[in-house]
Amino acid sequence: MEIRKASNFRWEIKQKAPMKVPVQLYTSESLLEKMRADRTLTQAINVASMPGVLPNVSVMPDGHEGYGFPIGGVAAFPAEDGLVSPGGIGYDINCGMRLLKTNMSVDDIKLAIGKLVPLLFDTIPSGVGSESKSRMPKEDFLEIITTGIRWAVKQGYASKQDQRRIEEQGSMLTSTESLSQKAMARGLKQVGTLGAGNHFLEVQSVDKVFSDVAGKFGLREGQVVVMIHTGSRGFGHQIAGDYIRKMSQNIGRLGLPDKDLAAAELNSKEGQEYLLAMRCAVNFAFVNRQMIAHHIRGIFDDVFGEKMELLYDVAHNIGKFENHGQDVFVHRKGATRAFGPGRKDLPDEYRSIGQPVITPGSMGTSSYVLVGMGNRDTFESTCHGAGRVMSRSAAKRTLSGENIQKRLARKGITVKAKRSSLLAEEAPEAYKDIDEVIRVVDQAGISAPVARLIPLGVVKG
Repeated sequence: MEIRKASNFRWEIKQKAPMKVPVQLYTSESLLEKMRADRTLTQAINVASMPGVLPNVSVMPDGHEGYGFPIGGVAAFPAEDGLVSPGGIGYDINCGMRLLKTNMSVDDIKLAIGKLVPLLFDTIPSGVGSESKSRMPKEDFLEIITTGIRWAVKQGYASKQDQRRIEEQGSMLTSTESLSQKAMARGLKQVGTLGAGNHFLEVQSVDKVFSDVAGKFGLREGQVVVMIHTGSRGFGHQIAGDYIRKMSQNIGRLGLPDKDLAAAELNSKEGQEYLLAMRCAVNFAFVNRQMIAHHIRGIFDDVFGEKMELLYDVAHNIGKFENHGQDVFVHRKGATRAFGPGRKDLPDEYRSIGQPVITPGSMGTSSYVLVGMGNRDTFESTCHGAGRVMSRSAAKRTLSGENIQKRLARKGITVKAKRSSLLAEEAPEAYKDIDEVIRVVDQAGISAPVARLIPLGVVKG
């Protein structure tokens, strides 16, 4: 493959048959070498070879090998007659980020963090296959997956302000007709659960602010915030698996370059069925994060008498119809929407500023709040996190979870997890340098840093 350096932080894989469009790589030289080490670039070329794909396929600096599409990948197709590929959205549909703000400072919480983290861990179900502590009536579940946050507002679990500060206002129009019974059964038990893998809750403090946008977002140095990272759990995973299998029959007919890029036309029966099912998972995930936030708010109210305000909630595994000079369907897989100022989709309080972007680092490292810059070349998208450089199995083979927990404790970070091996899987060494990733998106004009956050306490599944 021919890779050309277009600018300091943008590289291009030149279009060459069977590619339909070039690939843009937003990266530094050191991060590019990490992409060369796995199938990230090959997968990006495969996406750029899909019928009807629009210029350009983009890979964010946290990009790494995924299923079909690279994680950190962005690709768009014409809204009327383009393709939809479940692999371009991911198994954890609407995996995303939420940030809750407090009025507290680090001094207000440091003596309580040793008790607060176990309380969060005990209250919010986490781990592989974790289920809600209370059984939800099926009627409520059906309303959740078809109306999203509107259900939570009606039930008193969310405010109107919460609703405004969620991507898509927390709801996508859909129906349940294209869901499998297995997906329904898995989802019914998992509303309000954190899950496992890289999902987490993190009590953090604002370590540094970079611009006056921080004040407009209600952030200040020393402030305590709580970050939530989870998605649609087994419900979304089942939906993705169901439709990847269904669409695999189209691989030859559509001339797709990789079996993992199973797809269907947006206007086909299969395509429309997947969109309905995907939106159910999107709604589920928004409510899932809302219910977790509800429990966190209850704990902070009980322990500190503190009310918590939502900064924003944004997805990083999603497919949506948007306008970027033309009507398109955008796949964002391990990539975050980063709308700039003026977009009507943003709440009034952020419309003149740009969209908040919530970007986690790895366990024990910094995370960031950024603001979208509306970069049209990326379909107004940016990174979603640090991005892995070591597989989970390799991390478990080479790292000790107990040693990592001790190391974090020496840094003043309290960690609670279901098992110590999970801490090895999620160790900082298994991820790229988040500071380098943020430097790239900033210098490339994709999203600008607003505040850096550091961890005080971490809950892992």
